[in-house]
Amino acid sequence: MVVNEIDEGPGFADLALGPELLKALSGLGYEEPTPIQREAIPPLLEGRDLLGQAATGTGKTAAFALPMLQRLHGGHPAAMEAGGGEPAGLVLVPTRELAVQVSEAMHRYGRDLGTRVLPIYGGQPIGRQLRALERGVDVVVATPGRALDHIGRGTLPLKGLRMIVLDEADEMLDMGFADDIEAILQDTPEDRQTVLFSATMPPRIDGIARRHLREPVRIRIEREAPAAGEAPLIRQSAYIVSRAYKPAALGRVLDVESPTAAIVFCRTREEVDSLTETMNGRGYRAEALHGGMGQEQRDRVMGRLRSGTADLLVATDVAARGLDIEQLTHVINYDVPSAPESYVHRIGRVGRAGREGVAITLAEPREHRMLKTIERVTRSKIAVEKVPTVADLRARRLELTRAALQESLMEDGDLDRFRVVVETLADEFDLVDIALAAVKLAHESTGAAADEEEIPEVAPRPQRPERGPRDDRFGRDDRRGRRGGGAMSRVFVGAGRSAGVRPQDIVGAITGETRVSGREIGAIEIADRFTLVEIPDGAVDEVVAALRRTTIKGKKPIVRRDRDGAPRGRR
Repeated sequence: MVVNEIDEGPGFADLALGPELLKALSGLGYEEPTPIQREAIPPLLEGRDLLGQAATGTGKTAAFALPMLQRLHGGHPAAMEAGGGEPAGLVLVPTRELAVQVSEAMHRYGRDLGTRVLPIYGGQPIGRQLRALERGVDVVVATPGRALDHIGRGTLPLKGLRMIVLDEADEMLDMGFADDIEAILQDTPEDRQTVLFSATMPPRIDGIARRHLREPVRIRIEREAPAAGEAPLIRQSAYIVSRAYKPAALGRVLDVESPTAAIVFCRTREEVDSLTETMNGRGYRAEALHGGMGQEQRDRVMGRLRSGTADLLVATDVAARGLDIEQLTHVINYDVPSAPESYVHRIGRVGRAGREGVAITLAEPREHRMLKTIERVTRSKIAVEKVPTVADLRARRLELTRAALQESLMEDGDLDRFRVVVETLADEFDLVDIALAAVKLAHESTGAAADEEEIPEVAPRPQRPERGPRDDRFGRDDRRGRRGGGAMSRVFVGAGRSAGVRPQDIVGAITGETRVSGREIGAIEIADRFTLVEIPDGAVDEVVAALRRTTIKGKKPIVRRDRDGAPRGRR
């Protein structure tokens, strides 16, 4: 079944949920189910397998958590106790943060059922997880790697499993968990109920569904289109700006937009650290988040963001996956994402649960074609706007000062204690001049430095004609002649087609761990058992060292400088 437009449907009370769950939902302020919840809960309560596609923030967690809690408890709080200490439900998620969020949500929904929910993920002391599993749990929410670790230890038995959920399945595959997921599914009982949710539906997801789901109900929920005359929940825009002016443009955009909290996405760890330092130097309260940080550091960063101590999070894609920050209002792409799917996941951080959000992309002139590709694939319009001028910035800062003064006047605060100052000055100066001087002081006291530098306006590069099959979908030409003639060397990676390696896996691993950009990567040749990739000669050692530290498709392949100086066409 494919659902694109949903009319007013049943409330939670009409979905055959038990009284304990309805009470919990009422206490949490849930008034009516979202489209994905209305469509998914009834077939899941019937025990059907389900394949659901819905954007991030549409209510998928409750869509699978409520039926799981009800089915595992048989509708009665005492039913689970009879099942013993082995888990009856398993939820696989891509990141630690999402594991914690799903676990907390299930605790809230099942508080009157006495549900024992345990999140298990890397970076947390395994001893604590072992003790909790030994005491007995009802539902485990896990990242695939840590789940497989416990399965291998014999501490996560699966023989009693009645329901398994793959949440954000496309994210898990993109992060190299395909083999882990297959191994886990093969160890689960054949009569289990299987649920798969994904924001996008690439062919690999469909392959998993064909292998592991039995006659699944298929649901696709599009983001609801705004009514005529209304603005969309996520306002999408882009600014074309030269790379040298990107930090200044980011600061200008942040000043004009005044977000409550924002995430700025960067491609590499080095760029995250550098930009965080730059933005803090410009007076913003910025925190970095990337894969090189330990769990304790990540928790501290998220705590500062949620408490309002920080208002700007600079992060890589992998580090920010699974985050749900209620006060988040803006997502900013410091670079155009390398794939439309990444763009979808990034902007899905805002506009959740009916809240409005803003998605902004800073694109270099050469990246304009990539924006057009994203528009075509996502079927959404990205408005290209002019970078705010110094005059725009000054007007916005004055508006913020005016709003702050208006708020102060409307409050019931004690202003009388300042009356003597005004009355004393009024003997010598006009009241309007006194007010103007006070506004000037209030404006300057905000600490907003005068930004007099105009950011040059640049035009997008004109569209190039199609260059043939060697051009990828974002218009990058891999031929050496188009790369400025610099010396290129090849790197050998001991994984190829038989391991499921794709060009984007190689590009993502290199750009995510080194200073090499996607545009600097040359030809990529993928054979059955190995891959050859062209890299600027001066960066080969850095790339080899970085790829040896990371994983590709969940494994650490042999990586070295290619010893064979054969032409590119040779296998």
